[in-house]
Amino acid sequence: MCGRFCLTTPLATLAPRLGAPLPPGLAHHYAPRIQVRPGEPLLALRQEHGRDEVALMLWGLLPDWVKDPAGANRSINARAETVDQKPSFRGAWRHRRCLLPADGFYEWSGAGAGRRPWLIRRQGGAPFWLGGLWERWIGADGSELESCCVLTTAPNALLAPIHQRMPVIIPDGLEQAWMAPCDGPELRALAPLMEPWDPAGWEARPQGGPLELTV
Repeated sequence: MCGRFCLTTPLATLAPRLGAPLPPGLAHHYAPRIQVRPGEPLLALRQEHGRDEVALMLWGLLPDWVKDPAGANRSINARAETVDQKPSFRGAWRHRRCLLPADGFYEWSGAGAGRRPWLIRRQGGAPFWLGGLWERWIGADGSELESCCVLTTAPNALLAPIHQRMPVIIPDGLEQAWMAPCDGPELRALAPLMEPWDPAGWEARPQGGPLELTV
């Protein structure tokens, strides 16, 4: 699974990569985060009505058919192998794929008191895209809640000794292909993007200290 990631890239560097208008007030409130946790707001790049948009969403997908969000289960991850089969993800998989900017993510190895966090990132710390899904829940009173989850896949050679899953990473240059609503052959053509990615140019660094207390 992917239950923590980081986004420490300055907004001045990140904004051109996003390539779309920022949400109102973001430039004033944005701060680099060593840990982004489930339930927290995060940045997402999506396509809606044929236009790219940057949005703030809660991490934990709330399906649009849920009646009461208060007690609903909110998935932080969706398995790439079954995303087209699960009722909670099928609609978003077809029509609401998104990109989540990150410059590192965490996985834990071991068990019990011996659990150890690892930071996985590009060598040099450049940002990248986590592949995600998003939903818009609308209440009976017209209230709205936008949420998202991270797609996960089988581990590559770098992650296999650490964890049995890892997030889907969407390569640079394929943003539009990933976000555009599609179905049938076009949707199936996205499957290779969710396979274990090439670990060349990536590194896994063991972490310690306060990070272990937030698991």
